[in-house]
Amino acid sequence: MSQLTSSCYYGMRYLNTVSNGSDTHDGFKPAPKHESSGISLSDVVEQDVKDNPVMIYMKGVPEFPQCGFSSLAVRVLNHYDVPLSARNILEDPELKSAVKAFSHWPTFPQIFIKGEFVGGSDIILNMHQNGELKEKLKDIKPKQ
Repeated sequence: MSQLTSSCYYGMRYLNTVSNGSDTHDGFKPAPKHESSGISLSDVVEQDVKDNPVMIYMKGVPEFPQCGFSSLAVRVLNHYDVPLSARNILEDPELKSAVKAFSHWPTFPQIFIKGEFVGGSDIILNMHQNGELKEKLKDIKPKQ
């Protein structure tokens, strides 16, 4: 049995699964995040995007990105000192599929700002370079 939790690390929030059971040796594999909650992964993605001003679905976590594109996206977003919520798509292949279906976008990372799908690292970098990202993030309170 697992429970969805939110962790905070240097002002960044990422979501993960924590075991509730005393016997966690069953293959040492992560449980799907929706397993015990009864909600669909599409609902989880929709709620993530709605509840978090900046949400990134990435390979790895912001503190330890698992690919160059995810690393680039985190570096660009960190420049603005906004709270960054993330999910590691490598932990759950079904989550990866649900995010792709939600955004209709095939690659990762996928960044959502104020409920709107913005794109990946190349788009975020371009928006940063031309000033659009600063404008889009201006009313989000800085990390505490």
